[in-house]
Amino acid sequence: MATEPSDGHAAATGEPIYVDGEEALDQIVAENDVVLADFYADWCGPCQMLEPIVETLAEETEAAVAKVDVDANQMLASSYGVRGVPTLVLFADGEQVEEIVGVQGEDRLRSLIESYTN
Repeated sequence: MATEPSDGHAAATGEPIYVDGEEALDQIVAENDVVLADFYADWCGPCQMLEPIVETLAEETEAAVAKVDVDANQMLASSYGVRGVPTLVLFADGEQVEEIVGVQGEDRLRSLIESYTN
């Protein structure tokens, strides 16, 4: 259905972008005005509850959504001070502007994203 554009702007697909490493996350943040980074773990029940919300936000908002597996990217998670999962980090204009720990409702996350995209 959606394909990856050749210029690396995967956010245009409306799907979460799975990140492997700090360089990949830095590139996504640099290429998009607003980025929601979801630091998650496959074994985390609350992360699984949050996943459909994050996927909806990727489809329906102007934010790029990055998914960061904390088990595969321990150094990256540590560099952002992630102590528990899920942790959502919101970037606007290349800067970290928000950090939210735990499952949040779609409405709250949508409002937060829209406060930076509008």
